[in-house]
Amino acid sequence: MMHNWFECKIRYEKVAENGMNKKVTEPYLVDALSFTEAESRIIEEITPFISGEFTVTDIKRANYSELFPSEEEAADRWFKCKLYFISLDEKSGAEKKTAANMLVQAADLRDAVKKLDEGMKGTMADYVIASVAETAIMDVYPYSAEPDVKPEFPDADKR
Repeated sequence: MMHNWFECKIRYEKVAENGMNKKVTEPYLVDALSFTEAESRIIEEITPFISGEFTVTDIKRANYSELFPSEEEAADRWFKCKLYFISLDEKSGAEKKTAANMLVQAADLRDAVKKLDEGMKGTMADYVIASVAETAIMDVYPYSAEPDVKPEFPDADKR
């Protein structure tokens, strides 16, 4: 299943540590078919968590080939990992590098590399890790089809 990731920035007033209100802008990642759908999905996902007013200030495409989420309590940050897949050009024998970005949920940089390698275990391709950087992404909302909302064959069970 191909994911279309969009990074959506949400601006709202948050109560700071000192009890004062301050405006913050936080990025979230959402899986959607279009900019319009990304906007309505992020509004739907974020509404229960933000008490006051908020605005979607920016939506841009985010190019991630794969996501490696983690259930671990300590893994509360998202890291962007740039990989190069290395293949050999049959004719020339030259090495060919293809870049890909992965998003890994981890506790810290070292943990991100570990989880990336674990996640990549199944792949046959040779790869090198070019960079790992912490992102500001607060949360990720993959697309999950709601059961029975729009069944493809609504009459299938009536036969």
